[in-house]
Amino acid sequence: MKKFTRTDSAVRFLLGGIGTGNIALNQNGRLCDFELFNRANKGYRLPNTFFSVRTESPDGTVLAKVLESQLTPPFDDSHGYAVSEAKGIPRFAESELEGNYPFANFTFKDTHMPIEAGLEAFTPLIPLNTDDSSLPVAVLRYRVKNISNEPQKISVAGSMGNVCNYVKAERHAPSYEGEMRNDFVDRDDFKGIHFKPVDKKETDAKYFEMALLTTEKVGISYLDYWHEGAWWDGLQDFWNDFTSDGELTSGRKLRGKGNRFHHSNISSASLCVKKDLQPGEEASFEFIVSWYHPNRLKTWDQGKTPCICDSGCGCGPTTKTAPTIRNYYAKFGSPLESAGYLVKNLSRLESDSRKFANALYSSTLPEYALDAVSANITVIRSTTCFRVEDGMFFGWEGCGDTWCCCDGNCSHVWNYAQTMAFLFPELERNMRRTEFLYETSDEGSMRFRARTYLDNTPFDFPPATDGQLGTIIRLFREWKYCGDDTFLKELWPKAKAALEYASTFWDTDGDGLLDGEQHNTYDIEFFGVSSMLNTIFYAALRAGEEISRYLGDEDSALRYAALREKGAEKLDKLTFNGEYYEQNIEDVNEYKYQYGKGCLADQLFGQQLAHVCGLGHLMNPDNVKSAVYSIYKYNFMEDFSRHVNLQRVYALNQNGGLLLCSWPKDERPEIPFVYSDEVWTGIEYQVATHLIYEGFVDEGLKIVKACRDRHDGVERNPWNEFECGHHYARSLASYGILLALTGFNCDGVTKTLSFNPAINKESFSGFFCCADGWGMYHQKIDASGKIESHIDTLFGDLSGYSVKI
Repeated sequence: MKKFTRTDSAVRFLLGGIGTGNIALNQNGRLCDFELFNRANKGYRLPNTFFSVRTESPDGTVLAKVLESQLTPPFDDSHGYAVSEAKGIPRFAESELEGNYPFANFTFKDTHMPIEAGLEAFTPLIPLNTDDSSLPVAVLRYRVKNISNEPQKISVAGSMGNVCNYVKAERHAPSYEGEMRNDFVDRDDFKGIHFKPVDKKETDAKYFEMALLTTEKVGISYLDYWHEGAWWDGLQDFWNDFTSDGELTSGRKLRGKGNRFHHSNISSASLCVKKDLQPGEEASFEFIVSWYHPNRLKTWDQGKTPCICDSGCGCGPTTKTAPTIRNYYAKFGSPLESAGYLVKNLSRLESDSRKFANALYSSTLPEYALDAVSANITVIRSTTCFRVEDGMFFGWEGCGDTWCCCDGNCSHVWNYAQTMAFLFPELERNMRRTEFLYETSDEGSMRFRARTYLDNTPFDFPPATDGQLGTIIRLFREWKYCGDDTFLKELWPKAKAALEYASTFWDTDGDGLLDGEQHNTYDIEFFGVSSMLNTIFYAALRAGEEISRYLGDEDSALRYAALREKGAEKLDKLTFNGEYYEQNIEDVNEYKYQYGKGCLADQLFGQQLAHVCGLGHLMNPDNVKSAVYSIYKYNFMEDFSRHVNLQRVYALNQNGGLLLCSWPKDERPEIPFVYSDEVWTGIEYQVATHLIYEGFVDEGLKIVKACRDRHDGVERNPWNEFECGHHYARSLASYGILLALTGFNCDGVTKTLSFNPAINKESFSGFFCCADGWGMYHQKIDASGKIESHIDTLFGDLSGYSVKI
């Protein structure tokens, strides 16, 4: 497992559940990026928020440091390094991080300290258990080992600012308003500080609570209010109190007179645990951070003014505004209640989370491939995604630093995503309901941005060809995976209308080739015939054929099959150039943003989706094989130092990566499509998955490794693959790598699990997840070629399933 040091300054490890917002840990072990207010908030750190350790030897020698590693340059803030983040207090000389999502493990070392320290941090993550993966909590478990030859008194203190009246996401000068209170709570299962606002009601849109708690039983002291008389009195007084005897004294009074020229507009508090350690002894100091932002505006735009009348109708004094709706995770209650649930169930929650992480990483697959699968799960638990009170799930495309971008469960971006469908299928099925029941007209036209439910203002734009057709393939995937006929029958009428719509709106002459104006994920329209969009069409027809036949509609099944076969044959003749599929268009420069003779990375996207769903080849297999290899041959670059890119930059210098398009025959359009020179991880994973399915395992893995090498902790965050925003939804295509390498397919209708490993066949182990459980598949092949295999069920009940190899 890759390790990160204190100089890997791009590292941010996310803590938080599905739809709850996040806190991150940076490479130093420092809490940062508090994104708890229904929006992105990169760079925002709670003032006065850090953990410290104090040691005391028998001779009275006291040493104290912040439980982080030394900070790294630059140190050129305009007013000196910020005192509100305690940056001037000594830290450990070195740190090392191993991240096995959802677990982050830090080790802190310093030759001047008589201890070694560590931190394990996590939020429970359990595939198929959506609610328990949606807790607004973070467990921070500090480990301290006495490495001296004499006893040590050890104190660990956590400090936190009360930001319950946080107003603006201004990184350098955040603003707060109103009075706040810090209450010490003493319960059987935990003790700590409960941060609350004084002048807000729980129904207010911006109502927020937070808690800093410990599960330790003895040796606890606290300082419920830092003194904020002037300047940095509070920090000074806390440090004096903590270092004097390793305990905190609530109700301390400051002596001396002085003017209140500078003072804090928040209140801070600290919680301390003290233990005695013998030489060689190790102890754990467990803390919990929990939060509660129960409401959000019933709109995608969280910057609107909330409704101020009692009816919640959305009216304001002079302008229409948004009513409020509760966040789904508010069902767990206040931060004390969610922490109570966590503590009561911690053994099970941690055990199941650890089973998942250990199972995934014990797969006999390259570590970088497992990293690609694991790291991008963060998208589902980032501010990219949220869930409202009735369970409806929504996702942006990604998030900026202080805002979320590209709303509406964008169908053509989420087209690429596989992770959530296989780990949390109820959420993916929820998205299908939104697409078909809220956003598809009776005529079959689908809005590709879902705004109806939240804003009650349908998105006014022509449908996206790839997004609309992709939802039909994904409906088939969800049905097959879960085996839920009720779900299928509920949505198929609208899905069938959407499929029939494609046959007339984009296939203008009914010949099985889409050739009209085709809006797509590149935010432009393709004209003429594109294999990218037609293969998605054929995969949708193939899915429609299977569904229709299952539901007893043989006429529709035969019609879809005939149209697909006719179109696929024509597509091969019209667009395959002997190596790959081109765009067939009479004059490539008549319209802007086309690709013509180019080798498009997405040219076989529909075929990749068909492989993931077990739908087989859609066109001539030999041509498909040649084309997908050509994408690797012409679009993969091992060094970008000479690549000219006038667009957005995701790979440069000595990075490797896969271009969205190349022109091997030197017939590049005057104005090619707008993202052609870029590198997107979601498309890299899509192509790599397809290469593996077609037998080009080494080539597919080479693309995956280049992608993960770019996210090395120095240049880019390993847990944030961005595109149009952080934690971009398209990166959820990475789960396809696991599916292709294990050869896993689940038929929930017939209760059959299939495996066909693409690597390490002689001695293979691989993680898998189906709708009823998850575990490990093991396979061995002896010298005679005999295959022995079995599955280990780690969660759920798979007793009704048969296994096919």
